[in-house]
Amino acid sequence: MQETRKQRFTRIAERRVNRVLNDLRLMGNLSNRSSYDYSEFEIRKIFGAIDTASKTAKSKFSFTKKTKFQL
Repeated sequence: MQETRKQRFTRIAERRVNRVLNDLRLMGNLSNRSSYDYSEFEIRKIFGAIDTASKTAKSKFSFTKKTKFQL
């Protein structure tokens, strides 16, 4: 039996989202000041990159209706 496009999306999305969530949890471990030294600038840079990548990925899922030009 062949997998449907919806089933494939669900299977892959669950795996990828769980991986991202786990990596974000691990990022939180970097906040331990007794193990790591970092500046506020570095943290802003890290989360800026994450925010940009997140917004880019989200925009690819946009369901906005494309309008055509009419006079």
